[in-house]
Amino acid sequence: MPLKYVWGHHQPTQVVGMVHGILFIVYVFMVMFIRQQLNWNFKTTLVALIASVLPFGPFVVDRKLLK
Repeated sequence: MPLKYVWGHHQPTQVVGMVHGILFIVYVFMVMFIRQQLNWNFKTTLVALIASVLPFGPFVVDRKLLK
């Protein structure tokens, strides 16, 4: 974000934004795939999906689910 708003470089922000969006979509698809494989209940799936929009949320969910 500093590259875009401080120094006016828009290209790196577009590339990083695209990669970030693709990784978000992959995360959501993987949650749904793993839900079927591990027979997660609705609550576990919902927590994993909510974590996808929180900063560092997937890391926290990963640590909790691996216990």
